[in-house]
Amino acid sequence: MLKIWYRRALRGIFRGLFRLLTRLEVSGIENIPKEGGFIFSTNHLSVIDPPLVFAWLERDDATSLVAKKHQKNTFYRWLLNSVDGIWINRQEADFKALRTARKYLEEGGVLGIAPEGTRSSTGALIEGKTGVAYLADKANVPILPSAITGTEGAVPKILRLQRPRITFQVGELLYLPPLERTDRDAALRRNTDELMCRIAAMLPERYRGVYQDHPRLQELLASEEIKQREGSNRVAVQA
Repeated sequence: MLKIWYRRALRGIFRGLFRLLTRLEVSGIENIPKEGGFIFSTNHLSVIDPPLVFAWLERDDATSLVAKKHQKNTFYRWLLNSVDGIWINRQEADFKALRTARKYLEEGGVLGIAPEGTRSSTGALIEGKTGVAYLADKANVPILPSAITGTEGAVPKILRLQRPRITFQVGELLYLPPLERTDRDAALRRNTDELMCRIAAMLPERYRGVYQDHPRLQELLASEEIKQREGSNRVAVQA
């Protein structure tokens, strides 16, 4: 009970700080399931991305899978240890961490993972690693994609008493098809590209990076344009 109280207090503190220090726009949080295991995935731009996600991910059973190299960062280490984060050695096949992550998901927990595996140095998407698709298949859970903008360079602006504009958008649950055992590597890449294109579709063009010209992204953007047109037409007819 004490740990749940601590998590909620921490979320409240982070929310207050973001509202005070930034111009933040949050959307789609109604898409976050109230129960059941899933992987929460977003692009990664800054050290303040994890507390941003944590602040609006209202699940008392949410934690994250994070590279052990970040244990050198005092803030990261404190935050992840306080929410029972799962540290993984990305320099080798860390089966112990993966087993722990899989068990956590199978028991109904929420696991945050940045599919790019690291922060983008350009602010735009880099190629996604296949780990999220692999773990989603093993644990048989969906993925909730989301997109962040404006956190890159936000910390220096805050220190200069400026309020950077940040957006945080949560998408819809993504149920990836089971991996084909005959060509597992190709299936992993296809599922990973689907996830990354879902994230890219929520981002402005300058953030889409290596997925800017991906055919699947173009399909998703075209589909969204059709939905918006149909919605506008319905409003016009009702008016």
